[in-house]
Amino acid sequence: MDLKDTIPGMLSDDHKERLKAEYQQLIIRARRLKNVIDAAEDGRLDFNLNSPIELLKSQYEYMTCYIGTLVKRMANEGINNIPTV
Repeated sequence: MDLKDTIPGMLSDDHKERLKAEYQQLIIRARRLKNVIDAAEDGRLDFNLNSPIELLKSQYEYMTCYIGTLVKRMANEGINNIPTV
């Protein structure tokens, strides 16, 4: 799944579908950021970071907290089938 695949959910009139799409987008973005962090730490990055690696790690940490919040919210909203990405 890619970000473009979440567009229908983001444009839905159903708030539950928008919430699921938001979750999917965040998972995709967090995974990509984690890949950059891992590549930078392993010396596999093919470009120079403009931001310190610690800032990226902090961003990733906040993103994982946000993911957890969305999971709890989906449970409260009665969304039992949390989408896979």
